[in-house]
Amino acid sequence: MSAPDLRRWWVRLAQAAGLVAFGLLALFDLTVSATDGLGITALVLLLVSMGLAVATVPLWLPVHRLGSHRLPLAALALATVSLAVTAMLVVLTGGTVFARTWGLAESAGLIGVVFVVSRWGAPRFALWAAMAAGLAVAAMPLRIGTDSLLVIFGLLQALAAVAAAGVGLYLRVIAAGRDRAIALVRAEQRAEFARDLHDFIAHHVTGIVVQAQGARFVAEQDPRRVIVALEQIERAGAETMASMRRMVGILRNPDAPPDAPLAPLAGVTDLAPLLSGFNGTASAPARLHVDGDLEGLPVEVSTSAYRVVMEGLTNTRQHAPDARSVDVSVRRTPDWLLVRVADDGATPRTAPARGHGFGLLGLTERVRALDGTITAGPGVGGGWVLDAAFPLRSAVGR
Repeated sequence: MSAPDLRRWWVRLAQAAGLVAFGLLALFDLTVSATDGLGITALVLLLVSMGLAVATVPLWLPVHRLGSHRLPLAALALATVSLAVTAMLVVLTGGTVFARTWGLAESAGLIGVVFVVSRWGAPRFALWAAMAAGLAVAAMPLRIGTDSLLVIFGLLQALAAVAAAGVGLYLRVIAAGRDRAIALVRAEQRAEFARDLHDFIAHHVTGIVVQAQGARFVAEQDPRRVIVALEQIERAGAETMASMRRMVGILRNPDAPPDAPLAPLAGVTDLAPLLSGFNGTASAPARLHVDGDLEGLPVEVSTSAYRVVMEGLTNTRQHAPDARSVDVSVRRTPDWLLVRVADDGATPRTAPARGHGFGLLGLTERVRALDGTITAGPGVGGGWVLDAAFPLRSAVGR
């Protein structure tokens, strides 16, 4: 199961648990109220409380988008109505106890609203909405009386609302920090693409210049060889333009410095030195398995495949100290370049633990930019497997 599927599963589980808990509290309210004989005031309180409780469900049950304006405004309106009901009942009853429950389902629903508003609401309105909902929750026990025990229950509900707001804010801060880290990774990836673009163009243009010089030299001696040279120049020029269009389409950061230091261009033909360096520092030997001719690959595919292997080896070194071997497989078919890095480490691992997800995140963006796919997860026989697939015909013909 992928990470997004797992998150959706947890969200659905939390929604189901919330509905079950809410239903049990509503059933409790109904049962306790039925045993009280239901005077007119208690009956009105039950009906109003149940209506307000049901009105909280559309706020805390769905998954909202971050920065929602409607969510805190709706929560503010609902909290205001709840406070108005409490104030009216206190005035009408004069603080006399007339029922056994003030509406636990409504209390739980408003506490859920506090959490959801703190987690997802627009900052401009979320504070006021959370405060109003928390105040409504704290005042709710006063609906059935004003003795000291009910005041204590109100304070306990206020503490629960504060805790819900704290959890919501904590999750919001964690998500914001991760979003900033993701944005930083993507910015660094775009800067790396910019450096690669320079290397791609320099690589191809140098070859074109050399071929043109050779064609001019042999033009008088063997004109047929000039045609071959021109065909090679045409192919190199087409690949250069395709690479440039693809890479420029990825670059969206206009603030990258033009004089950034250039990284050396490394591709799948340089995997042997990479594995040798890994074997010199890791306890688990890495073995390279190559199936097919790796010459003549599109440059951006070759360099991206190289970085897939580099990421896999780095993760093995950091997160699988007990691994006994690492297998790196590179297979070329007419349509695809398939790359796999598999270790046999027995240490339990999950996808987010692999480099906190950021190295793999940047790599995922790079692979998807080439219309490829990449997956990482536990292997069938144990260990960890990193798989990437790059389409070759679309890379050449794009």
